[in-house]
Amino acid sequence: MKKVVTFGEIMLRLSPPGWKRFSQANSFDVVYGGGESNVAVSLANYGVPSQFITRLPENDLGDCALMELRKRGVDTQEIIRGGERLGIYFLETGAVSRGSKVVYDRAHSAMSSIQKGMVDWEAVFKDAGWFHWTGITPAISQGAADACLEAIQTANKMGVTVSTDLNYRKKLWKYGKSPMDVMPELVAGCDVILGNEEDAEKHFGLHPEGVDVTHGGSVDGKAYLSVLKQLMKMFPRAKKVITTLRGSISASHNTWSGVLYDGTTLFEAPTYDITHIVDRVGGGDSFMGGLIYGLLKFPEDDQNALNFAVAASCLKHTIMGDANLVTVEEVEKLMGGDASGRVSR
Repeated sequence: MKKVVTFGEIMLRLSPPGWKRFSQANSFDVVYGGGESNVAVSLANYGVPSQFITRLPENDLGDCALMELRKRGVDTQEIIRGGERLGIYFLETGAVSRGSKVVYDRAHSAMSSIQKGMVDWEAVFKDAGWFHWTGITPAISQGAADACLEAIQTANKMGVTVSTDLNYRKKLWKYGKSPMDVMPELVAGCDVILGNEEDAEKHFGLHPEGVDVTHGGSVDGKAYLSVLKQLMKMFPRAKKVITTLRGSISASHNTWSGVLYDGTTLFEAPTYDITHIVDRVGGGDSFMGGLIYGLLKFPEDDQNALNFAVAASCLKHTIMGDANLVTVEEVEKLMGGDASGRVSR
């Protein structure tokens, strides 16, 4: 299997222990993670050759982020070094009726100062079959957006499949460009698009047609079909458009599913009831990692690929940290209906 390349920023995540508020914290738990690095870790866990491209500072924190990736089996040989600092985000984990909260501290990070031409994309893609990026990367800076476009165009030229998770982040678009200024040109080069109705609205001005997509804690997958069709019409290169379906009963209790549209058929996955969430950060990344694996493993079976993605990301909600540290066997066990959580001896 050819390698999968992902491109984005890995950050230092600092969280008060347990469910403490920031104002209660005397210490922070340390995790390294980010949207695209999380996808790379998922794929490495499934035995897929994965490579992460980013820019890291030449200091101890940059070294720690690099070691975390290597520990998880991700290829880091093309990561470039330089810049001022590693980006940080602070996470206050919510519970029950109190939602989680994120505070970013990533201005002037090494990744935000990346420029077009710093990465030799032809060398990176010479033995790659897939390239993945998210809408977080072009939101960081103009340089990151330019480097991302350069990567997509090179991947298109070299016949590498390109996927994106649209991932709208209001707090990041601060450098003078709006998502509508930047995202359409990038997404035009994508073969697989993952996004929800907020992503479609904020990035492209698209809205569901004549339906309410949520009903309290339940989510109607068919209600998203109009958005998926609009995305496919706007971006005709796309062969598959997907959305995750999260019903938020509380911060600790969600329903979870997804749908995939291939231009003809709407595939719907089973819905999981996640009653005691440990950590939902990285849920979408774990879905994307599972989806890429599924589409590579089952290229003629979109239903199976979608089911794998949803089951994999369901399991991520039980794991502390950004990345999904589950195996193919664990995902397949849940897909087979075994959600007992019994001890494996």
